[in-house]
Amino acid sequence: MYQRILVPVDGSPTSERGLQEAIRLALLTHASLRLIHVIDEMSFMLGIDAYGYAAGELLDLLRKDGTEILQQASATVRAQGVPVDSVLYENLDKTVQQRIIAEAEMWKADLIVIGTHGRRGVRRLVLGSSAEGVLRTSPVPVLLVRAPEESA
Repeated sequence: MYQRILVPVDGSPTSERGLQEAIRLALLTHASLRLIHVIDEMSFMLGIDAYGYAAGELLDLLRKDGTEILQQASATVRAQGVPVDSVLYENLDKTVQQRIIAEAEMWKADLIVIGTHGRRGVRRLVLGSSAEGVLRTSPVPVLLVRAPEESA
């Protein structure tokens, strides 16, 4: 069964829902979780454009936010008695989905649990889907957890 579950987290309600499902699975299978947060080129560039930060300032802010997201998520997992570790990537040369797949391969994950917004139609085409990309390219099973209705 699943002993090593990789869980991408970004602090969103969708991500939280995926994390909660991963915790439930880990409790059932006595698995450990690895949480991953990725600072990607897209979030970096959007931050510079939208907020006018200098590149160094923005990267520091994204690192700080990513660290806090991982700390909060790790505390949630530990409170349930599930073994957990976490990694923060700031690779601007890979997409979020590429980094998740690389981590799954390197860590030898048995399963990836990821929240998805479940976008359809034009919104899906415009915004894309990291979850769908992970699903299509993953070397291991992927469990997609839909967003709560109010955030979908």
